[in-house]
Amino acid sequence: MGLRDGREMQDGSARTALVTGASRGIGKAIASELTAVGWDVLTPSRREMDLSAPESVERFCARLQSEARVDALINNAGINVLDLVTDIQDDDWSAMLLVNVTAPRKLIQAVSAGMVSRRWGRIVNISSVFSLVSRSGRSAYSTTKAAINGFTRAAAIELGPEGILVNAVCPGYVETDLTYANNSQSDIEAIQRSIPLRRLAAPEEIARLVAFLCSDANSYLTGQTIIADGGFTCL
Repeated sequence: MGLRDGREMQDGSARTALVTGASRGIGKAIASELTAVGWDVLTPSRREMDLSAPESVERFCARLQSEARVDALINNAGINVLDLVTDIQDDDWSAMLLVNVTAPRKLIQAVSAGMVSRRWGRIVNISSVFSLVSRSGRSAYSTTKAAINGFTRAAAIELGPEGILVNAVCPGYVETDLTYANNSQSDIEAIQRSIPLRRLAAPEEIARLVAFLCSDANSYLTGQTIIADGGFTCL
């Protein structure tokens, strides 16, 4: 079945995806790709749902459960505050846990009941290669992304019998504002040399992988942390 066909239900209507952090970068590319292959896509703004504010997430989840049908959830939004292990501030640590781990858990809980009732669902958590390797200043980020990998595996076990597939995608270095904000030009050049493909990924390349994972064409892949890094972690 083609990817576009996989976006339609038996009654011919489009399935609906919820993508967080869709205003730019990978999230924007994912929303565009899903729209292009026939999905209806929900992209809440920060005003509608502030992932760093638990009460805002709770309100949005309550609205989801009463007002919207979500067939696929893509937890893409994340923050990466750089600091050394010896210098991490409690506020930064707490904020990264809230946005990168707790909010995705809340959203999964909010949408999974409907998926269970329909016996179909797709959940994709955008993780990072820094859940598997790390570098200076990324200890908090690596911790949160490793946590979402673990949550992905556990959720896949529990939700699999209900027809719901749960996976994590671990991008390497991607051409996003965050990458350029956290790395100097000389850093970027060194990073490119360290990648076997000798370039950063385009956001659209990650988006196409996510679209496959959300499609009917993916019928058996679940509980996986899929690395898309141009070979960076092979070295």
